Amino acid sequence: MTNLDTSDTTEESGPGGYAAARLLLLQEKERPGPPRRAALARLTDDWLAGLFAAAAPPRGTALVAVGGYGRGELSPRSDLDLLLLHDGTADQAAVAALADRIWYPVWDLGLALDHSVRTPAEARATAADDLKAHLGLLDARPLAGDHGLVAALRTTVLADWRNQAPRRLPELDELCRERAERTGELQYLLEPDLKEARGGLRDTQVLRAVAASWLADAPREGLDTARRRLLDARDALHLATGRATDRLALQEQDAVAAELGLLDADTLLREVYEAARTVSYASDVTWREVNRVLRARSVRPRLRTLLGRGGTKPPVERTPLAEGVVEMDGEAVLARSARPERDPVLPLRAAAAAAQSALPLSLHAVRRLAAAAGPLPVPWPAEAREELVTLLGAGEATVPVWEALEAEGLVTRLLPDWERVRCRPQRNPVHTWTVDRHLVETAVRASSLTRRVGRPDLLLVAALLHDIGKGWPGDHSVAGETIARDLAARIGFDRTDTAVVATVVRHHLLLVETATRRDLDDPATVQSVAAAVGSLGTLELLHALTEADALATGPAAWSSWRASLVADLVKRVAGVLTGAPLPDPEAAAPSAEQERLAMEALRTGEPVLALHTRDEQPLDEEEPEPVGVELLIALPDQPGVLPAVAGVLALHRLTVRAADLRAVDLPGGLGSGSVLVLDWRVAAEYGSLPEAARLRADLVRALDGSLDIPARLAEREAAYPRRRGLAAPPPRVTVAAADSRLATVIEVRAQDAPGLLHRIGRALEGAAVRVRSAHVSTLGANAVDTLYVTRPDGTLLPDEEAIDLARALEEALR
Repeated sequence: MTNLDTSDTTEESGPGGYAAARLLLLQEKERPGPPRRAALARLTDDWLAGLFAAAAPPRGTALVAVGGYGRGELSPRSDLDLLLLHDGTADQAAVAALADRIWYPVWDLGLALDHSVRTPAEARATAADDLKAHLGLLDARPLAGDHGLVAALRTTVLADWRNQAPRRLPELDELCRERAERTGELQYLLEPDLKEARGGLRDTQVLRAVAASWLADAPREGLDTARRRLLDARDALHLATGRATDRLALQEQDAVAAELGLLDADTLLREVYEAARTVSYASDVTWREVNRVLRARSVRPRLRTLLGRGGTKPPVERTPLAEGVVEMDGEAVLARSARPERDPVLPLRAAAAAAQSALPLSLHAVRRLAAAAGPLPVPWPAEAREELVTLLGAGEATVPVWEALEAEGLVTRLLPDWERVRCRPQRNPVHTWTVDRHLVETAVRASSLTRRVGRPDLLLVAALLHDIGKGWPGDHSVAGETIARDLAARIGFDRTDTAVVATVVRHHLLLVETATRRDLDDPATVQSVAAAVGSLGTLELLHALTEADALATGPAAWSSWRASLVADLVKRVAGVLTGAPLPDPEAAAPSAEQERLAMEALRTGEPVLALHTRDEQPLDEEEPEPVGVELLIALPDQPGVLPAVAGVLALHRLTVRAADLRAVDLPGGLGSGSVLVLDWRVAAEYGSLPEAARLRADLVRALDGSLDIPARLAEREAAYPRRRGLAAPPPRVTVAAADSRLATVIEVRAQDAPGLLHRIGRALEGAAVRVRSAHVSTLGANAVDTLYVTRPDGTLLPDEEAIDLARALEEALR
């Protein structure tokens, strides 16, 4: 262990002595966190004070630390925010020379420096024009020189801040909103900015400034701990990277977690998210109070005029919302007659009333409920269950009320299993939210779909619980079924309703995964879904939950294309559940257009193409999706068709969604041999469609070998180097248990990339199998391609042969 006494290491004020002492301090492992930051600040104070003294400063000058350094919060790579203050009596050349004697040694060590030279009047004028400069001066701390000069400036700056608060605080609020819009919410970002993102260190500084104005103060519980956690994470990030960065990038998270002694990167993110959530909630409460005070101040002069001298202040209006809950001054608060210690349903009733009225639940009310309300009996009484459903059905207004309950620990008291998903990160970048917020967002989305189902209460509760199993190892749907069954019974649903909720949670991914990855014309596909669902009522709930879940995941998870596939599957499953027979796909005749194209291809002996375009609008986005295209291709049956077509489409930046391939035998008189008809669903990557003639020309060249597709794709990939980040996991190919009578089902999971289906097609051509259909599903960087394959004679592959094919395909894709 290294014992470092900074008073002994700073006798030499030169850069070498400070640099060596600083390095020793940062290498210590026994003094992390606040002790190290304070020691680094003291060490730096002593060094800078020595530089100041050695420069023979003129009278009326002082060296001042401002901003984070003024607060004594020096992270390993923090900027030094310094102000050289002078009273204006000294010679300007002498002041400039003094500044050089301080600034240049700092620069020589490679330390970042934010510096200025000003008189107190100039500092005040700068603060009046620059809000950020004013905030920095609120933390001014003298390092050397005339301390009285610094104290006078601090007193004046603080008085200005309090006098100007009605004007400056709305300006600061707007700056915070703009910053949040630009950097996002720290508690939901996979690569958060620990300082600038909403809920980060910048917001803790803002809360200190608001408190200094005396207009409002932040809720203090947990705030210091949250701030310390964020500072500790930033320290570890600086040490792990050796850079002055505040962005917690994916590739740095394991090293940062190790530096902090945490289990893994997920544990790190969860701690950071919890801290950010505390800061964000405190900010919401504080700004609400600031706005309330400012509104009251603006009304007070008018009241004095109306009332005249000797008038009395009118009583505050209290509007009843529910039993024990009233609205007062724009918030839901507890009524004077409320007795939470005798009314265990009151927390849910107050939350439901607030959300239904689109009001925030007051901080005082939530804290009183958390401190005094008794536990609900298990199972819950009917009123409690109904209030939970009412809260979940309030739409967007549910979110801030739920966050208030969470901040005081009421949610985990009501639903104990919630603790496992609270602030849990989701590594898939398709997800916008942490697991717990995603569950609440899904309920919000489901609230707009309740008119489509017979049991809105079951839909809302299933939406809240559908990913509850993500807090446990293994398949989250399987674990979630057990947890949802227990929680539904706890909430007070009877045995039948509990079983429905558990079934919906177990199969909440069934519809979208089946619709996008399986052949809906295969009777086995539809029958397997019908067997899992069991009833029309459950199918109805699953359909609505599928949409709500996808919309709450992120913009990449839902579109009119996915919606149409799911709706088609639901229609077919509903037919099975009502006893309607499924059509035989083998007996289906080609469409009139397919037959026309096939006849033309047989006559000419060359490919024939037809394009049908349609704009697709995502169901929850303002911007339209890329143009959707149905591409029909007919050509004489020959080897290499699938990789050739897939490669040409990739070169033209067309994303494949689904592909159906069928051989058509035409009536006599047109020649002999069969024609291959391909029905592809594709999307233009950048919204512009290639001409059919160009597609056809490139396809002819690909089939005759004059177009080297692999080389062209490699050139394009080389032109766009990959971004830094975590290495993609290797591809995985499996034989799916689809019980299909038509084909063997092979499932490929891989990193999405241009030409992936082309590479798959080439590997399958080499294995001498026939592709009946392909179904492509892409979420973010992950692609799941499902291939229905047979032997050349149309029979299914034996088990061993199918496994060998999967292994060979996996090896070919590595």
